Amino acid sequence: MTTDGATWPAATTEGTVSFDDGFTWYRVTGDLSGGVIPLVVLHGGPGCTHDYLLRLAALSEPEWGGRPVVHYDQIGNGRSSHHPDKGVSYWTPQLFLDELDNLLDHLGISASYDLLGQSWGGMLAAEHAVRRPAGLNRLVIADSPASMPLWLSAAAELRAGLPAGVDDTLRTHEAAGTTESQEYLDAVQVFYDLHVCRIVPNPPEVTTSMTAIEEDPTVYHE
Repeated sequence: MTTDGATWPAATTEGTVSFDDGFTWYRVTGDLSGGVIPLVVLHGGPGCTHDYLLRLAALSEPEWGGRPVVHYDQIGNGRSSHHPDKGVSYWTPQLFLDELDNLLDHLGISASYDLLGQSWGGMLAAEHAVRRPAGLNRLVIADSPASMPLWLSAAAELRAGLPAGVDDTLRTHEAAGTTESQEYLDAVQVFYDLHVCRIVPNPPEVTTSMTAIEEDPTVYHE
């Protein structure tokens, strides 16, 4: 696939696997039966989608090691089943841990795999790893907090350094519960452009993931 100068291989396989009250959608690039340890990619959020991490599919090409790469949309997101009526008690770390185990079993790779988790995906990957699953070979944690208090403190510092008035706008709408207003969203975009994705305009795969959150923010908000 080529999009606006970005290139990654087309999926070899796409499918779904039943999970809980719905299903998990997945995408495999490369051959899972070829004897090379696959890389499973965990996206951020919670509430995002796999799309912004699609460039990692290039690792399936011979010049990058030829390893199969598995992307998936966590339940409630993207191409997986959506559950807008589920309350906050449903969206637990254990749900997503069970979903990952279910996917590994379905793909037949639970005996040997690597994990890469980005942001919330890194937190999920760490929770998976501390359970010492026998099949996990290597773990990559990217852009993920190890401490939420430290993360909140650092985020507050970044917000304080935003252009004049932006953090005031954020705080006003957060206090009023009007975080769906365009003024608030515009202020959030200022933060994102400085500290989330500094390629402006954002690459199309990043825009796809952000749009998916806007279309169904259930998991992100819960």
